[in-house]
Amino acid sequence: MLTINRHTFKHGIHPPENKDETNGLPIRQFSFAPLIILPVAQHIGKPSKIIIREGQEVVRGQKLAESDGFLSVPLHSPASGIIRKIANVPTLSGKMTTGIYLEPFPSSTQEILEGNPIDLETATPEEILLGIQEAGIVGLGGAAFPTHAKLKIPEGKHCDTLIINGIECEPYLTTDHRVMLEQPDDIFMGIKYLMKATGAKHTIIGIEANKQDAAEFLASKLTGKEPISVQVVPVKYPQGAEKMLITALMGKEVPSGGLPIDVHAVVVNVATTAEIGRLLPHGRGIQERVITITGPGVKKKGNYLIPIGTPLRYVLEQVGVDESISEVYMGGPMMGVAVGNLDISIVKGTSGIVVFNQKQVHRSAQVYPCIKCGACVDACPLSLNPSKLGILAKFESYDKMAEEYHLMDCFECGSCSFVCPSHIPLVQYFRLSKSIVRKRKSKNV
Repeated sequence: MLTINRHTFKHGIHPPENKDETNGLPIRQFSFAPLIILPVAQHIGKPSKIIIREGQEVVRGQKLAESDGFLSVPLHSPASGIIRKIANVPTLSGKMTTGIYLEPFPSSTQEILEGNPIDLETATPEEILLGIQEAGIVGLGGAAFPTHAKLKIPEGKHCDTLIINGIECEPYLTTDHRVMLEQPDDIFMGIKYLMKATGAKHTIIGIEANKQDAAEFLASKLTGKEPISVQVVPVKYPQGAEKMLITALMGKEVPSGGLPIDVHAVVVNVATTAEIGRLLPHGRGIQERVITITGPGVKKKGNYLIPIGTPLRYVLEQVGVDESISEVYMGGPMMGVAVGNLDISIVKGTSGIVVFNQKQVHRSAQVYPCIKCGACVDACPLSLNPSKLGILAKFESYDKMAEEYHLMDCFECGSCSFVCPSHIPLVQYFRLSKSIVRKRKSKNV
């Protein structure tokens, strides 16, 4: 069933979408780099623990590192090859971390190793969650939170509604759009696993109106007997955020400091859902993902299925970039991170690569004082006061930010920074402030 939902969340913004150049381009397989570099820290939580050695030959899909606790997932080999070394590797954060250098075999057929299938009919919810963990699946929308941990329903809570997030409101990115058009069977198989794992009674697939073709296509696959519906919502940023999407689809508000399960819902990204449906029937681990590569500085724009661990420099060489390249973002320009080192690698949470050249970057380097215009307050989807938070951040009043002005509710969508006429980098202030608050809390525990 397909329905048009006019309801949405309060506030928000409408940045230029810039999706037209790639939303009609089918997913293409990317080539294997001569050297694949795999950091073991690829998700929120504890990094995986390496179980192979230097000089060892491995098969595509083989486990290279195992999970190290509940909030951890394994790392699988994206190619058949030989482990050249285990050493420090650069990461997007700028820090070095332990990683694996894998040299693929040039003549290998790169067949994927089969594992232990998770039978949908006989598997218990606990076995499905373990299968998701063993597959190394994390949130592919960018958060990279271990999916099995997200699906674990806390004691005393229950899930009525499973929401599949096909919003993809981030400018430039069309990864989820193409997955919905090209991998419907995997999506619906993933939904079956997710519903059994969470106990959800029905599923809503939420899609923004700028992806009407995907909404109609998925709805056409339904017979009307499934407890699944497709809802099209108005285009607005950041509608892909869990709390905003729940408000738009269910008319409910997740309480401050709360989680979707507090309103009996679980939200899962559509690409993550497709991976669950693709991998669990074969007991395989994730070794590649779909990524949008676009931006004014890219010559061969498109949506590519890229092996995890592929160096960014190799990716840009293959697609071609302008000589006047100015900025490269991992993720989209709103919530993504500007890259400071082209020697980092594609990781599980990489949803896009956006390249700008000098002509497109007109950002003012001058930051002016806040003029109390209230634009950031009008834009904030959580009705926070970014102006006040920014002033408190300047004076390092972090405890007051957290306790009185709900800093930790901010999910760093960047709407406030986008509309600020004074060019104040509010979201960067909040990101730093939140990290300081977390460190203080951890020391007091």
